[in-house]
Amino acid sequence: MRMRTLARGGLAALAALGLAVTAGTPAATAEEESATEAAPARAAAEAAEAAEVYEAEDGELVGVDVDNTAPGHSGTGYVTGFDEESDQVTLTIPDSPGGLHDLTVHYRTPNGQKNTVLQLNGSGMGEITLPESAEFTTVSAGRVLLEPGTNTVTLRSGWGWYEIDAISLAPAPDRPPHQVTGEPVNPDASPEARSLLAYLTDHYGESILSGQQDMASLQWIEENLGTSPAIAGLDMMDYSPSRVERGTVGVDVDNALAWDERGGITTFVWHWNAPSGLIDEPGREWYRGFYTDATTFDVEAALADPDSEDYRLLLRDIDAISAELQRLEDAGIPVLWRPLHEAEGGWFWWGAKGPEPAKELWRLMYQRMTEVHGLDNLIWIWNSVEPEWYPGDDVVDIVSADSYPPAGDYGPLSATYDKLVELGQDRKLVALTECGPIPDPDLLEAYQADWSWFVTWAGEFLTDGVWNSREHLEHVYSHPNVITLDEVGDFKNHGR
Repeated sequence: MRMRTLARGGLAALAALGLAVTAGTPAATAEEESATEAAPARAAAEAAEAAEVYEAEDGELVGVDVDNTAPGHSGTGYVTGFDEESDQVTLTIPDSPGGLHDLTVHYRTPNGQKNTVLQLNGSGMGEITLPESAEFTTVSAGRVLLEPGTNTVTLRSGWGWYEIDAISLAPAPDRPPHQVTGEPVNPDASPEARSLLAYLTDHYGESILSGQQDMASLQWIEENLGTSPAIAGLDMMDYSPSRVERGTVGVDVDNALAWDERGGITTFVWHWNAPSGLIDEPGREWYRGFYTDATTFDVEAALADPDSEDYRLLLRDIDAISAELQRLEDAGIPVLWRPLHEAEGGWFWWGAKGPEPAKELWRLMYQRMTEVHGLDNLIWIWNSVEPEWYPGDDVVDIVSADSYPPAGDYGPLSATYDKLVELGQDRKLVALTECGPIPDPDLLEAYQADWSWFVTWAGEFLTDGVWNSREHLEHVYSHPNVITLDEVGDFKNHGR
């Protein structure tokens, strides 16, 4: 069991914020360890009992109204009418002692899952997902770091059409030590893959690796900031057979080979163009074939009939990408492999039929790549948050999320982080595999949101000065807790 430590002055930083810190302790007996593992649950229960509730109808309303016709709300009513981008409710928290608090949102979403934008004292804290519920219920919104005295919590429309009943705040218990072992799920994992996973595990909770999607955007960082991210984000998209047969030529495997020569870490996503059923009409062109609305391909039906042509095409596509990944294994390159990303969103065809086909497809790919093709250089990254979508501990090395809060919102995304920690039972590394705004490393440390790495998406998210200001990029890439390419070291022989 590895105790969590804070890098380069982190303990002092938290102490200055009035937060408790704990030094390392000698090895515990079995009885003491059992009591230690039970302590967080007791602390959480005690904190819940101490929660303070703040009714939404008592807040400052902009563009929204108070209603009381739906049963089950607390107080005298609830706030409704979130249908414009500027609609919001702001609740004032007076006389706070300060420090980290767990925030819970009391809400109702009778029209399906929605998102709300969270602000603390006027600063962005990311989006909070409100799962569908016809009755008033609650959802964790992660942690907020309150200042001593008066604070404000704002819920802004985001993806509106929901109702807010209240929020509650309770002092946050200390985060227990992580339980991540760094053991890959593939028992035959290559030495390089094992070493990279061990490297990431040893840095987890101490530092965050920088990453950038797309080689052109990575070059922009080098030219404008004078440094380079540790991780290059690349895509198997143009190796998809239904794109290749229309003339695309993939280049990112070659980019990965060149990046490895420079000592960088490689992660791959796969915008998998549907194997068949491309609609190919204006707005739904063939090259958008990974989107649900651009194809008639039915993943559920294909998986249900292993004798069908569409099932055969699924295997054909997996085999084609396996051949490209084999080139990287032959070169001794471990890959942070993130297929079937954002499945729970439903906007990609692999998630369009719900969680069961997506999980079945994941397992088919894992089996095909590891057992049939013998690919042992892959570290398997699952990229959805909700438990019903999770394919299982035995086929996932790392859990992750993609997050695009409003431009300039550099919050720690602690709610999403905490959900992923729970999803992996704190035995899996947690990564921010796509982001628009990059979380502020100072806030990550203060909130103990221990993202293993981040990858900023390409284009305007990096270069327009709005999603990430130049000042913020310089702050991130010069931060002592952020690992850049020159600081990576020999991740292929870590601990060997």
